[in-house]
Amino acid sequence: MRPTSAPFDDLDRKIVTALMANARTSFAEIGAAIGLSATAVKRRVDRLRETGVITGFSATVEPAALGWRTEAYVEVYCEGAAPPRRLAEVVRNHPEITAAMTVTGGADALLHVRARDVEHFEEVLERIRVEPFIRKTISFMVLSHLLPESPEAGANQPAPEPEA
Repeated sequence: MRPTSAPFDDLDRKIVTALMANARTSFAEIGAAIGLSATAVKRRVDRLRETGVITGFSATVEPAALGWRTEAYVEVYCEGAAPPRRLAEVVRNHPEITAAMTVTGGADALLHVRARDVEHFEEVLERIRVEPFIRKTISFMVLSHLLPESPEAGANQPAPEPEA
């Protein structure tokens, strides 16, 4: 559902901020902090979900705890004009790709990849490169996260299931 132009006021902003900080915060706790009843907070959260402002709730998981210790960004360069729809089909076939987007500049797409180790990452990269419209890739291995609370570091981002 796409966000609509439903009213979004300061109280809604405070509710969303509280839920982004901790999605398990109770409506009563949020209400006490912003001066609303738990029922009023629930009604607002329901409306924010219905209008697509809140799209879901998730758990923050440390990727390394699931065996994903290697992380990289991969620039993808395509032959001709590969439509985003085709790129999306390809990246959905690789559970190690946790985010993918088309970009401006020289590359056609940017992929965020998590893998067990460098050998696994190399295998993923080779699977990506066999696509007939992929001309080349350039990889950047992540050494450390300067903002460990960011989604890219694993905060508020579901991690893929490791392969056996």
